[in-house]
Order: sequence, then C-alpha cells, then structure tokens
Amino acid sequence: MYIRYHMTSDPISIRPDTTIGQARDILKAHNFRHLPVVDDGRHLIGMVTDRDIRSAYPSSVASSGYQDGLLEEVGNTKVETIMSRDLCTLGPSSTLDDALLLFEHHKVGAIPVIDREGKLVGIFSIRDLIEAYGSIFGLGDKGSTLIEIEDDGSPFVMKTLVDVLFKKGIDFTRLVRLREKGVIFVRVNTFNIRSLLNALKASGLRPLVPIKQI
Repeated sequence: MYIRYHMTSDPISIRPDTTIGQARDILKAHNFRHLPVVDDGRHLIGMVTDRDIRSAYPSSVASSGYQDGLLEEVGNTKVETIMSRDLCTLGPSSTLDDALLLFEHHKVGAIPVIDREGKLVGIFSIRDLIEAYGSIFGLGDKGSTLIEIEDDGSPFVMKTLVDVLFKKGIDFTRLVRLREKGVIFVRVNTFNIRSLLNALKASGLRPLVPIKQI
C-alpha cells in the first residue's frame, strides 16, 4: 500500500524566516506536533517540532523582568536556527513498510513526503500508519476474524486455503505466511466462523482457535 493514499496532502508549512513564536502559535492552533520548513519553491529544507520549540524556551529565569525580555527574544528568533535539517523522507510511492522501518530507525513521529524534485507534497505520521494498517487488516469491521492455520510448508496449503474461501464466498483482507513459525494468519469477513472452520478442516487444513472476532 502506497503512502500517497494515507498521507496528509499539501500540509501546512512555514518558511525558514518564520519566528519561533509564530511557529508555536501555528502548532497550538492546529494541534500539530510537526511543521515542515520549505523555501519559496516549496522545496523541503527542514522540520520543526513542538519539542524543538519547547527546548528553545528557557524553563526558568532569575526575574520576571529578565524572563519577559528573554521570552520575547526567543519568540522573535527565526526557526532556521532550531530546525532539523538532516531529515528522513518518504515519496508518494513509498510503501507503508518503508515508513514503518523509518519510524523504527529514526524514532520520529512524522515524516515529510517529497516528490522527485524535493518539493513537499505531504506528511505522514505514526497515527496515519496505525490507521492505514488497521484499514488493511480490517480492524473494527463487523464480522472480521483473524484465524491462525498450521502450515506444514506444503506448496498446496495456500492454494487450498484460498480455494475454501472462494467456495464459501468469504472475503479476506490480509494473509500472512510465517514459514519460520509454521503458521498462516488470515483475516476473514464472516459472521459464520464455525462453518468456515469446519470447511477448512474438511479440506485437510488445521485451523487453530480464532484470535478475535469483532
């Protein structure tokens, strides 16, 4: 599944000369945590997060007068002084698995999406990833059941499984084969799970107890 189907397209962005105070207000107004920084041609040049902004402001100061002056100074500072420049990025045709690996490796909450010219076209967050995988796995769908089937490694196991589902007229949204574990997971959409389990057994397959039915 491609990122372009799940990303936020044309996200709000700021220029490098935007002040820290302005960036903070934008984040607060839209309940964002990440702001891409682009040049006049919308080429991505950086990213500012709510954590960057919090770190820019001192946690405590000696006196209220000094505090007011320092807060104003920080608020008027350009975001280019605090933005991250070494960014991981995705393309519109990157996959959800590509995004998962980047999130795991870089420990970030959102990744900008750029085209071949380096222009910002979207942003993809961990929340987007969770929702995308939830949609693929059919989570929340009524009658959705995840079944585990014993896999002996035979090349006919997958064919037999699909044949049974086809004959029963049952749709499935995800099928994963873990050869090293000797199991196959399949999420099916049916309210008559017992009938399906009986059909699988009759075909020679060995289904285990359904993990969850919604």
